[in-house]
Amino acid sequence: MTETGRVRYPTRRSVLGLGAAGVGVALAGGQAFAAAGAVPQRQAELRWSEPGKVWLRGVRLHHSTVLQSFAFDERNRLIYALQVIPSGRRLPGESRTYSHDERVRSGDLCLNRLAMDGTRLDHMYLKGFGHGTTVAVERAPSGGTALWTEWDAKPSSGYGRGVCRFRYTAGKVLTGNSAGLDTFRPQPGSINNNAALDTAHGHLLLRYRRSGLPRYALYDLDRFTARDFRPLADFPQPGAESGLPFQGMALHGAYAYQLLGSAYGPGNPREGGGNTRLFRIGMPDGRYVSERLDRTDPGLGRREPEGLAVRAGRNGGLYMGFAHGPAGGRRLSLYRKTL
Repeated sequence: MTETGRVRYPTRRSVLGLGAAGVGVALAGGQAFAAAGAVPQRQAELRWSEPGKVWLRGVRLHHSTVLQSFAFDERNRLIYALQVIPSGRRLPGESRTYSHDERVRSGDLCLNRLAMDGTRLDHMYLKGFGHGTTVAVERAPSGGTALWTEWDAKPSSGYGRGVCRFRYTAGKVLTGNSAGLDTFRPQPGSINNNAALDTAHGHLLLRYRRSGLPRYALYDLDRFTARDFRPLADFPQPGAESGLPFQGMALHGAYAYQLLGSAYGPGNPREGGGNTRLFRIGMPDGRYVSERLDRTDPGLGRREPEGLAVRAGRNGGLYMGFAHGPAGGRRLSLYRKTL
C-alpha cells in the first residue's frame, strides 16, 4: 500500500527480467537463508590490527555540529553527510528558532552533499526524521539515486520509528509527511530504526530497538521495498552489553560492520587512545562476531567515532568517520581500512 506519495523505483529484478519466483528465499521462523538468496561467503580478512589510513581530514560541513553519518555515491562521485541542526537556525515555515537540544529531540537534520575531495556543494533539511545514525545510497538501475535514512522521529527522543527513501533536492526542507517520501515501518512499535544497504547483493540491514534491546534484521531489498517485511534473519546486536554508544553500521557481502564508542572525556581519556570498537558480524544470522579496539588517529581533539561505509573499486575498503574539534568548530575526517 502506498504511504505518503510513494516514489516508484525500478527494482534490479525487474530490470534483469527476474520474477518473484527467482528469489528462492525459504523462511523458517524468519531465520532461514536459502542458497539462492545467500550472500557470498568468500571475502578477504579485514586488517583489524592496522589503524585506518586518512582519506579526508578536517572537512567542514554546512553547520558546526558534529557529523552523524555519511555515505558514498560512487556513480556521481559524491558524499552525503548528516548532522543535527544547530541552535538559532530558523527554517522556512518555522515561527521561531529552536535550540540544539530541541532539534535533537525533534529529529531535525541537515543533509550535506559534498564532492569526493570534501568540498561542500549544497545541503537540504529533514525535519522530524531522527538522530541521523545512518544514511545509505541506493543506485536505481535506471540511473537515478535514492537516499535512505531513519524516519518518523519519536517525540522527545528524536529516534526514528521507521525508515524512508527519497530523492535529494538541494535547498529543500522535507518533513515526515512530505510528498515524494517512500516510507517503511518494518518493526511496528520499535524505535532507533536505521538502515544499511548492500545493493550489489540485494540486501538491507535494519537496526532497531524494542523494549530497550537493540536488534538487527536482514531483509531482501526488493521484497522489503515491496513491503514484504519477513526478515531473512533477526538477532540481537552484538556488543550492546558494553553500553557504548552505537555510531554506525555498514553491510557488504558476507559481513556487517558496526562502530561503537564515545568522544574523549571523563571515563574515556585521550591518553588511553579512546574506546572506539569496530565489529565484523557474519551474515545472515550474526553467529560469527569479531571485535577490535580501534586506534585510528588517537591524537584527534575530542575524537568521536561517527559513521561507517563500504566502498568498492580502486578506493575500496571500510571507511570510518570521526568528528573532532572544539564546540562551534567541529570537523570530520574519514579513514580507510583495507578489505
